[in-house]
Amino acid sequence: MPMENSIFELQYALDTFYFLVCGALVMWMAAGFAMLEAGLVRSKNTTEILLKNISLYAVACTMYMVCGYSIMYGGGEITTFLSGIVGDGVAGAEEPATYAPSADFFFQVVFVATAMSIVSGAVAERMKLWAFLAFAVVMTGFIYPMEGSWTWGGMPVFGLYTLGDLGFSDFAGSGIVHMAGAAAALAGVLLLGARKGKYGADGSVRPIPGANLPLATLGTFILWMGWFGFNGGSVLATASVESANAVAVVFMNTNAAAAGGLIAALILARLMFGKADLTMALNGALAGLVAITAEPSTPTAVQATLFGAAGGGSVLTRATAILAVTFFVTSFGLAIIAKQKASSVSAVDDLFSASALEADAAANDAQAALEAQLDQLPEPGAYEPNAGVDLSDI
Repeated sequence: MPMENSIFELQYALDTFYFLVCGALVMWMAAGFAMLEAGLVRSKNTTEILLKNISLYAVACTMYMVCGYSIMYGGGEITTFLSGIVGDGVAGAEEPATYAPSADFFFQVVFVATAMSIVSGAVAERMKLWAFLAFAVVMTGFIYPMEGSWTWGGMPVFGLYTLGDLGFSDFAGSGIVHMAGAAAALAGVLLLGARKGKYGADGSVRPIPGANLPLATLGTFILWMGWFGFNGGSVLATASVESANAVAVVFMNTNAAAAGGLIAALILARLMFGKADLTMALNGALAGLVAITAEPSTPTAVQATLFGAAGGGSVLTRATAILAVTFFVTSFGLAIIAKQKASSVSAVDDLFSASALEADAAANDAQAALEAQLDQLPEPGAYEPNAGVDLSDI
């Protein structure tokens, strides 16, 4: 027992520490969003977009603490201010936790801020600070936790059905985080309209170049790095051979998808516009990362690159339908691959198990028949040629 307790405590410590490190990486994505957005807006709006990003992070952390976490994972019982979360989750628990509950909250809360950061980028240069923060309160305290309770929380949708029973799967939040943020962003853009000066009187498009592309590039690199915590942390463990290997595969595929997305966007920009485009390349990498977030643990590196390329290519498609199809095929295709792989492994295991059982049974029957024939043989020295023993069956 002392040895088992020591092993459990070591696994608990490693998984908790891993959760915290990955959460810190995801938190650093807030800086990536801030740099990216500040680099792509006009210089006169830089200060406001930076203020929005750091403020939304604070609002997200506070609202998720007040009620969001409880709505999402409370199982229908809503409490406030993280009641009881400071315990270790082990003492007195029927099923001991494998990491500190407070580490889980920290890892979850930075996801909430990520979803809200997507809205910030979409409504840049067209929404007042206080109106934006008022929506941030609703988004991070109620909207995101509610849809999160239907997915990762396992709660029925309005009490009618559960998404898990319908085959829904989202490994690290391609839909739960990024699509939720994108849906909120789309609603905001439809209400606010285009930025002033974006379109001419005749409807022609007027490019609005970013004020600081080096800053936008730095932001993309920060997001790329933070995504390793985003996807890798969603393995939820690292203290065993299986989970450590899963983390390594997730890191590998996350990186491959980002690279595939950037290359696809770069090539398509060259084909469509006659020249390479930095902003399209940056967005292509981010689109590849979003695409692989649905299921980064099961594809091969080549498949992950192709999925990322599909996401990156969608950045330059002008038809919303094509973008939607690309996203859903990528996200849910990955989930299907994961299920098929699990089913195939199970089927192979069952086949080998059945074959082994049949072989064992046949061997036992042959051995029993042989022993029965041997029992009929006379003792040494007492053999009679016509004793009636049929040796042809032996």
